[in-house]
Amino acid sequence: MNTRQRRPLACLLVALASWAIIAIALAGNRAGDGLSGQYFTNATWARPVVFSTADATISTETLKRRWQDPPAVFSARWIGYLTVAETGTYRFAITSNDGARLSIDNRIVVDNGGTHRAVTRSGSASLGRGSHLLELDYVQAGGAYTLEWSWSADGVHYEPVPPWALSQRRVSYATALTARALDWMWWVVTALAVACAIWAIRRSVAGEWAWLRVRQHRRLACLALFVCLTVLETWPLATDPAHLSRNDNGDTILNEWIIAWVAHQAPRDPLHLFQANIFYPEPNTLAFSESLLVQSAIAAPLLWAGASPVLAYNLVLMAGFALTGFALCLVVARWTDDWAAGIAAGILVAFNGHTFTRLPHLQAQHVEFLPLALLALDRLLQRPRLRHAVSLAAWFALQSLSSYYLFVMTTLGLAAAALARPESWWGRRGLAVAKYLAIAAALAALVVLPYLFPYWRSHHGQGLNRSIADLLPAIWRDYLTTPARFDYWLLRRWWSSTALFPGFVGIALAGYAIARGALHDPRARMCLALGVCGVVLSFGASVPGFSLLYLVFPPLHGIRAISRFGYLGIVAVAVLGGFGVAAIGRQARRSTLAAAAGVVIPIVLTLESLAAPIHYMYYDGIPPIYHRLDAHRSAVVAELPLAPREDFFTNAPPMLNSTTSFYRLLNGYSGFTPQSYFDHVDALEGFPDPNAISALQRFGVTHVFVHTDMFTVGQLEHLRQASGLRRIAEEKSVELYEVLRNPSTR
Repeated sequence: MNTRQRRPLACLLVALASWAIIAIALAGNRAGDGLSGQYFTNATWARPVVFSTADATISTETLKRRWQDPPAVFSARWIGYLTVAETGTYRFAITSNDGARLSIDNRIVVDNGGTHRAVTRSGSASLGRGSHLLELDYVQAGGAYTLEWSWSADGVHYEPVPPWALSQRRVSYATALTARALDWMWWVVTALAVACAIWAIRRSVAGEWAWLRVRQHRRLACLALFVCLTVLETWPLATDPAHLSRNDNGDTILNEWIIAWVAHQAPRDPLHLFQANIFYPEPNTLAFSESLLVQSAIAAPLLWAGASPVLAYNLVLMAGFALTGFALCLVVARWTDDWAAGIAAGILVAFNGHTFTRLPHLQAQHVEFLPLALLALDRLLQRPRLRHAVSLAAWFALQSLSSYYLFVMTTLGLAAAALARPESWWGRRGLAVAKYLAIAAALAALVVLPYLFPYWRSHHGQGLNRSIADLLPAIWRDYLTTPARFDYWLLRRWWSSTALFPGFVGIALAGYAIARGALHDPRARMCLALGVCGVVLSFGASVPGFSLLYLVFPPLHGIRAISRFGYLGIVAVAVLGGFGVAAIGRQARRSTLAAAAGVVIPIVLTLESLAAPIHYMYYDGIPPIYHRLDAHRSAVVAELPLAPREDFFTNAPPMLNSTTSFYRLLNGYSGFTPQSYFDHVDALEGFPDPNAISALQRFGVTHVFVHTDMFTVGQLEHLRQASGLRRIAEEKSVELYEVLRNPSTR
């Protein structure tokens, strides 16, 4: 190996060694990980906790991101440690609507309590160098809400409290400063390692061989690339996927339960797959939400091998990012004959504001079949053949089985895409195209209709009805909303509840493609039509003619968040962005410039889309007490107290607990709640009084898990003396009781 080859390889080894050292140091340094937050649906910080988080910043934007659709009345509490550099007097200011209070070292520093409009109050505290116990409480009594806090060392110039100064445990100032420096160094060394790797590949003999192998196996190399990008974009999830989770959100837990239920039930009794174990004794309860059949099939081998639902969920989540990006990469690379264009398109469609704000929704990450359906549609329109019809039906069916929302979105999006290519179906070719489109529709219906039937039955038999007034449409601010760090810094004033911003670079690339005449290509034109269809429909009933479409296309009745149709706009930007990269490559006069653009543009897209590091909560696993019912196959269980309507999210953890043996459960959390559940809530409201115990017996409940920390001392005394219950086990604040049919056997 000559000097020309040794130098880049040595630089790469140094960069990789530095990266590994910094990564290990970051993993061991727990400073700067934010404050522990708890959110409540009441104004008194009273249990139950709706969800817990680790928040790096505390602000109005944080509240918006966490709640998305907040209740009228809520409260939040953050606890942790504030690390200061020097001993001195620090002033703190809080602007809040309504009340807020800051305590440091158990002493109130700022009291901005009460019910009022946005008011700013300040206070001072003498703090020594190092960490100090901090508690920040906030309450919203209704209406608009605001929360901002800042500090000042000189009492004049205030600035937001920096995230590196906030930790969940006591740390020294040196530790906090080290964590801050390591964080910056990690990103710098990562960029250097990538640059050195490219340099080494192009210069070394082994690299030249590897580069040749990459060119020979582009598909495998691109798949590996998207796996690596997924690890980076969801960091630090890959470091501990068995325990890191977004279980602070009830929808995450719901989806974990769904994949576990489908993997459990499908091989045992597939004909009763939708007869899930929640909301007992209601039938067909899996149809109250997404059934995630494809995602469950991916997770099934993991679950059968003993993986927890959380581990299976996280691995399937990351697979969704990688597969979606990889699928569009293949399609765009085929259409443009440019792999750099495919990679850019894949990054845009997989890693964007919408997918990152929907980490709790496993269905949102698995859009890998839509690009393949577009490819099949393009082939069918060009050359009407049976094999193309079968291919279109297969990809459409797989996308539909991944998500009901995506079934509806794909149906309407593909229709718009086909209509945008009249030259392919007008005139003499129209009959042949119509014939094979009909064959594709018939084949897809054979697969999809059995999947849709339980939803239809729930719609007509159990009151799962949504009117056009129930739709949640998009607003213009949604299209300027993203959690990506750089873009969020520029666009945060327009933050909304639904993130649909595709990125500045993606928009610029799509615009360049259009300016260079990309719409002369029918494939680019049909993808633009798909995107326009999604964006227009995302505004729901405010769009002229939407009411008629809602009337003649019944599948729309199962949609609530119509704003999610806007994701099709991101798909269109991704495809056109790929065409834009291909146009840049063609315009470059030298092959080295084209190659540089093909490397630089994907790197810039990745950096723009970064929302990492993402804050996850730690999942300890299902408590062992829930395994006490593993041998009771016919058990009917209530986990008390049942969540009332305003605290409905708290019903999600009992569902995850039930995956130990899938006992039948009165509790439930889903996209729809049957009236019978609220009847159960009313009947059991007085638990453990005799009427509630009689109701348990009447409902057929055999066992009860009681969360003792959510009952008063007096109620617990009555519980211990109740004649209709027999305590079997207890673990921390959870007790298991058997419901006796004959109280004399107590």
